[in-house]
Amino acid sequence: MSGKVPTYDETHSDKLARKARESPFMPIGIAGLVAVCAIGAYKYKHRGGMSTSVFLMQLRVAAQGTVVAALSIGLGYSMANEYIFNKKE
Repeated sequence: MSGKVPTYDETHSDKLARKARESPFMPIGIAGLVAVCAIGAYKYKHRGGMSTSVFLMQLRVAAQGTVVAALSIGLGYSMANEYIFNKKE
């Protein structure tokens, strides 16, 4: 081992663009996560008498549901793209 680290000419924005092309629902999942966190931060101020722990548990469930939905839609899109739209006869 020479101990050298390989260098790449890919910037962070190039890497994000490449990952988005490889997996188009990744940016949608990230946007959903940001949206849930923003809505959660707003609703935290207006939660009323609800305890913080209960609120955070509900927020976690909403965030996980968003991620699972994005993954499911992405998987369905990938399957449809592979088996339906690219049918070889």
